[in-house]
Amino acid sequence: MQSIQELGEAVAARRRSLKLKQSEVAVLAGITAESLSRFERGRSAEFGARKLLAVLAVLGAELDVVTEAQSGNLDALRLERANASKAPIRS
Repeated sequence: MQSIQELGEAVAARRRSLKLKQSEVAVLAGITAESLSRFERGRSAEFGARKLLAVLAVLGAELDVVTEAQSGNLDALRLERANASKAPIRS
């Protein structure tokens, strides 16, 4: 992930996969549903580490810091592969 917006989208996807409502997760994490909603939509200017870790704990997820390899990261490789599959085939 390269941005807070992508992190919010990943949290939303995990929440939906667990069939949980924002309000349910928010109550269990000790935050407001509006705060969670703004974070998931990338509209939150500030979503602190404590809030993020609480939400992740409710979702049974964790944050992992991964060092990018010199040749790129997984997101870059996926994008490269997707772009390659869209390129016209030349003879």
